[in-house]
Amino acid sequence: MSQAHLLVVEDEVRLLNSLCRGLGEAGFAVLSAGSAEAAARAVADGEFDAIVLDLRLPDRDGLELLRELRAAGNATPVLILTARGALDERVAGLDSGADDYLAKPFAFPELIARIRALVRRRGATPQPILRIADLEFDTIKRRARRGSHELNLSPKEAMLLELLMRNAEQTVTRAMIAETVWGAGYNDFTNLIEVFVNRLRQKIAGAGGEPLIATVRGVGYAMRHVR
Repeated sequence: MSQAHLLVVEDEVRLLNSLCRGLGEAGFAVLSAGSAEAAARAVADGEFDAIVLDLRLPDRDGLELLRELRAAGNATPVLILTARGALDERVAGLDSGADDYLAKPFAFPELIARIRALVRRRGATPQPILRIADLEFDTIKRRARRGSHELNLSPKEAMLLELLMRNAEQTVTRAMIAETVWGAGYNDFTNLIEVFVNRLRQKIAGAGGEPLIATVRGVGYAMRHVR
């Protein structure tokens, strides 16, 4: 962990210096970039265990850079660190391929903990393609397929499917779904979760075979394959 290599992309010089100093003191090897183009060159020249990415960059939006990395097949974990903290902005970041999202102002210990979690996952066996039975989900391209049938999923349905597949054979609680798919803006008095689970279940079943998503009464849902 002490030798994990980070790329920090931030154009505000004082904050960039503070991030590099603090992350260095936490044991990371840090390379900085003040623009999207500088970040793209850094990624092309070497490998990183994680990228900390601001969105408001001087040459172009950070989300554009993130989408380009994912489209090129780069699966380096990315933590977005930005002043854009609204729910729709967090969803846009995650839908574009970010692994985590932290809004400014932030607590430095939380940033370090989140980066360490990303680096630990980076060290695990990568799983860009999730599979259960004949259902596949490409976590980079954000596409799902069952057999020869591609599923037409909305961004939130894709987030829900990924959550269920990453926790296959385990119960995913309503609270976990609310936090992952809708974040802090979720209203407990709505039936959005039920609506989205039913839509996803129908699309999976409509492509053939069992629906795969089981209801765990009073708790949540589980992705299960009856062999």
